[in-house]
Amino acid sequence: MGGLIWLLTPKGEAAPRLRPDDTALVAQGALVYAENCAACHGADLSGEPAWPDWRIRKPDGRLAAPPHDESGHTWHHPDEVLFQVTKLGTAGYIGDPDHPSDMPAFEDVLSDREIEAVLSFIKSSWKGRAKAANKRINEEAGAE
Repeated sequence: MGGLIWLLTPKGEAAPRLRPDDTALVAQGALVYAENCAACHGADLSGEPAWPDWRIRKPDGRLAAPPHDESGHTWHHPDEVLFQVTKLGTAGYIGDPDHPSDMPAFEDVLSDREIEAVLSFIKSSWKGRAKAANKRINEEAGAE
């Protein structure tokens, strides 16, 4: 899997540096999240407020914005994937501009540092099983 992550990392760019223990970065991330992410993913990281289950498609065929807390699947992905999906949007990340997703690209809205901050904020909320599993996933991806 580490090779796959290497292939998906744009050349010439450093891997993201998510630091959920960096209080200043997490505080910045909380502000960025509130301004750019909370409307879709919930102010408390619990997912799209108007849709009861992020795993069930909405009438338009799209998935709801998933929770970023431990009830979701965000912690199942290595940092690099989270960074790229945030920066490029889902359609951009998978290379299919017609992919039905409401996740926009933030590359023209947020700096790489702001993306790292918001993802560090999200990761700072994970405890126990989710935190340990995400650490293992990043280790397997060669990110830790």
